[in-house]
Amino acid sequence: MSRRPVNPARRPADSGSIPFVSSLHQKSRSSPLLSIGLVLVGGFLLIGYSYSGSGGIGGDREALSKVEGDLSCTSEVQGALPFLKKSYGEAMRKVLHVGPDTCSVVSKLIKEEDTEAWGVEPYDMEDADATCKSLVRKGIVRVADLKFPLPYMAKSFSLVIVSDALDYLSPKYLNKTLPELARVSMDGLVIFTGYPGQQRAKVAELSKFGRPAKLRSSSWWVRYFLQTGLEANEAATKKFEQAATRKSYKPSCQVFHLNAYH
Repeated sequence: MSRRPVNPARRPADSGSIPFVSSLHQKSRSSPLLSIGLVLVGGFLLIGYSYSGSGGIGGDREALSKVEGDLSCTSEVQGALPFLKKSYGEAMRKVLHVGPDTCSVVSKLIKEEDTEAWGVEPYDMEDADATCKSLVRKGIVRVADLKFPLPYMAKSFSLVIVSDALDYLSPKYLNKTLPELARVSMDGLVIFTGYPGQQRAKVAELSKFGRPAKLRSSSWWVRYFLQTGLEANEAATKKFEQAATRKSYKPSCQVFHLNAYH
């Protein structure tokens, strides 16, 4: 390890000071140990940073960009699928899921026997994995802005499941989106929305979703559904609640079962 450069302007004065020269030699002997220590600390920091970027410590950054906060209703859909199957039976044969990270729901549904599934991703998919990109290439999953008509014919699906999507729409766009979701459904809609007061991501939310989530109360949604001509599917609601109670399952999101337009 080379010595630290000495200021030439101070060299004549320093050379005449024996104690200073002695201390300089001591520093030069200790500097290799100090440098090694700094290198090791820097190495650990780099390893920690790389590890956090690959899903280790701090790997929640990827989850934060995909899931809208501490709670994801799309994840809740996956947990609720067994109860939805008991509630809807044959109506689960041809399902459309609409919401962020739809690939995860579609991938799980298509593994079920006698079930066909499609998905609509309302937001960008820059971080999509290989499986998701494959679903997009096959046309099973589409990226579509919910403020515009869906790229499907009327009654294309037996059941439409929506999660983490309507919470980000103002009433102006809900007036267009909700009837459109009902249009492509034959047997009904299942809508998962957050409870008022639930935490949502603050970092990724504005850049990805354009606005903070508007978490509305159950009474607000019920009134809104009635205003748009959508009636509650009481039979499916009862079956879902009974199946959930038997397994002590309590959804972390609000779940609304609606009849399709006839």
